[in-house]
Amino acid sequence: MQPDASNATTGPKSPLEWGQINFMHTTDTHGWLEGHIKEQNYGADWGDFVSFTRHMKQKANKLGVDLLLVDTGDLHDGAGLSDATSPNGLVSNSIFENVDYDLLTIGNHELYVTEIAYETFSNFSKVYGDKYLTSNVQIKNPATGQFEYIGAQYRYFTTERGLNIMAFGVLFDFTGNSNVSKVIKAADMVKEQWFLDAVNYKDPIDLFVLTGHNPVRFNDSSSSFDTVFSAIRSQRPDVPIQGFGGHTHIRDFAVWDNKATALESGRYCETLGWLAMSGINSSAKKVKKNPKGVPNPTRSAVPPRSTGTVSASVQLPTSTTPSNLRYARRYLDWNRQTFAYHAKGSQNFDAFGTPKGAAVTSEITTERAKLNLTSLYGCAPETYCQYCKPYGADGNIFKLLQTALSTVVVNETRKNNSRMIIINTGSIRFDLAKGPFTYDDSFIVSPFDDAFQFIPDVPYEQASKVIDILNAGPYQKKRDLEATDFGFNSILADRDTCIDPPLTHSYEGVTRRSKQGGRLIRRQSTAPTPGYTTVDDFGNDGDDTVHSNIPHYAQPNDLQANGSFPLDGSLPKTVDLVFLDFIASYIVNALNSADVGGNFSLSQVSYYMDKKFTTNSYLPAYAKIAWQANVSNCSVGEGIGFS
Repeated sequence: MQPDASNATTGPKSPLEWGQINFMHTTDTHGWLEGHIKEQNYGADWGDFVSFTRHMKQKANKLGVDLLLVDTGDLHDGAGLSDATSPNGLVSNSIFENVDYDLLTIGNHELYVTEIAYETFSNFSKVYGDKYLTSNVQIKNPATGQFEYIGAQYRYFTTERGLNIMAFGVLFDFTGNSNVSKVIKAADMVKEQWFLDAVNYKDPIDLFVLTGHNPVRFNDSSSSFDTVFSAIRSQRPDVPIQGFGGHTHIRDFAVWDNKATALESGRYCETLGWLAMSGINSSAKKVKKNPKGVPNPTRSAVPPRSTGTVSASVQLPTSTTPSNLRYARRYLDWNRQTFAYHAKGSQNFDAFGTPKGAAVTSEITTERAKLNLTSLYGCAPETYCQYCKPYGADGNIFKLLQTALSTVVVNETRKNNSRMIIINTGSIRFDLAKGPFTYDDSFIVSPFDDAFQFIPDVPYEQASKVIDILNAGPYQKKRDLEATDFGFNSILADRDTCIDPPLTHSYEGVTRRSKQGGRLIRRQSTAPTPGYTTVDDFGNDGDDTVHSNIPHYAQPNDLQANGSFPLDGSLPKTVDLVFLDFIASYIVNALNSADVGGNFSLSQVSYYMDKKFTTNSYLPAYAKIAWQANVSNCSVGEGIGFS
C-alpha cells in the first residue's frame, strides 16, 4: 500500500469458489493505480494487485486449474497518476503493464484524444501483443496512412490445462473518438468474413470469451453485446460464452442463456471481479472438473424473467439443450486485507507482498512525488459525496461547489457586478474525501479543463430562468474531446501566478501520525461498513465483503452559484451570466426560449476569466482560501458513506 493509505477494518465473508476455469477481472481503472488513499475499503495499490495475481496464479497451479486475468479498458481520466502527464497515461500505463493479463480490450477513453490513441497503438498494444483485442477498433497508421487494427481482432489459444478458447474484444458503438481512429459498429463487424471464420474456427472451441468495454445488460441502450452474442449463438448454439464488460462503472452479473453469462466489475480500482466456471466439455486430459479442498461453483445459469436481460421486443437466439455448467461470481473490495485473505495457502510463508509487487508500490510512491501529486492545497474538513446525500444537503459535493464557485470564480474587473455561475454536474467525476486535499485530488474530483465564459448584463428575470430550463432538458454531453479537455498541465508548468498561486504546503510535511493515524488506531471490526450492496441476476450475495448500503440520490444536470448579490436581500436588475465554455449553446438557447424571451447569440459570449482557470482549478483555489485550518495535522476520514 501507499504510505498514506489505510487498510480495511472488515474482510471477506468466506473463501472463493474455484472451478475448472477461473477469471479475475478489472475494468475502468481510470488511473487509480495508487488505490484510494483516503478510503479504507479500497486502499490497496497496483503493487498489491501485482502480488495478489502472482499468489492466485500459484494457487491455481497447485489446484490444477486455469486462472485468466482480464481487463476491459478505460485506463485514463480519473486520477493524477494518469492525468498529470502529457499525454495522460505516460506514467500510469507502464505501471499498469506490470500485470501479466491474458486478455485485454480497449475503452472509449483510449480514443478521445489523438495523442492517447497513438500511444495506445504504438506502445501499450505492443506490450500485450495478441492478448490486446480490438475486434472493432482501427487506427490510421501514421507510417502508411492506412487504417489497421490497434490490437488483435481475436485470440484463439489453449490454456495451461488444455481448454480451447476463442476470444473477442468489442467496444460499444462509440462515436466520440478522434478522427484518427475508427469504431466499426458491432452489427457490421459480425457480418465480416474474419469474424464468421473465427466463430466457425477450424480447430475445436470449448469456450467463447467475449470481452468488451460494453455494459453486460442487453437492455442497456449503449451495449452492443447482444449483437455479438446473437451472432455467436446462432452459429454455435451449444458452446459456452463468457462475457466480461465495463463502461457503466457498476458491479453486475447477467445471465444471457443457460450457457452464457457476463460479469462487470465496477470502476476506479474499487472492485476486482471473480468468476469461476465448471462443467465445460473438453477432451483435454489435464482439465479438472472441480478442484479439491476448496469450495466449487454450484449455480446454474437461469435467465431471469423480470430483469430485462433480454429485450422483450427482440427474440435472441439461445442455447436450447441442457447445461452442466456451474458458476460462481464474487466482487472483491480492492484492499490488501481482502487480497491477503484470498491468497492464503498460495505460498509457504505468511508474507503477502512479493518483490515485484513491492517494487511497483515503490515506483508509484516515487512517481507520485515526481508529479507533485502529494502537494497539499488544504485540509478538507469533511467528506463531500456526489450521490450519498440529497442535492443541497450538508455533505453533498454540489452544495460545496456552490460556495467554492461564488468565492473564487470572480473577474476582478467586474467583481462588484452580481453574477450567476452555472456548471454541469457531469464536470465532477468523483467524491471528495475528508483529509488532505492534494494536487492528486484536483484530478480525482474534476479532471476536465473547461473554462468559464459569460454574457454580461443579462436581465435577472431572464437569467434566473435558465437553470430550471437546463435541468428539465437533456444532459449536456461533450463531443470531440481534445488533450486540452483534460487537466494535463504539469504543476511545474509556467503559469500566471495570479491564476495558480504557489502551493502553500507539502503533503510530505504532514506528520506521520496524522497521515497514518487511521491505520494505527483502527481495529478489525465485525460490523458492516458502508459500501457496495450489489443485486444482480444471481441475487444479492455477490459482494465478497458484506456492507451496509450507501444511499443514492438523484442529482440535477446543472447547478447554479450566485455571487455579489445585494447585501440587503434584494434582487439585482442584471447579472453576469457565467457558465462553462462547452455549454454555451445550451445557455443561449435557454435564454432565447419562448418562456424567457431573450434575444442573444453566441457572438455575445466571451471568456469571463483567463482560459487557464478551469474546472480543474477552482477547488484548489478555494482550498487555499477556506481549508487552511489543521493543515499540519489533517486527519483522514473513513471514506464515502461513513457518518
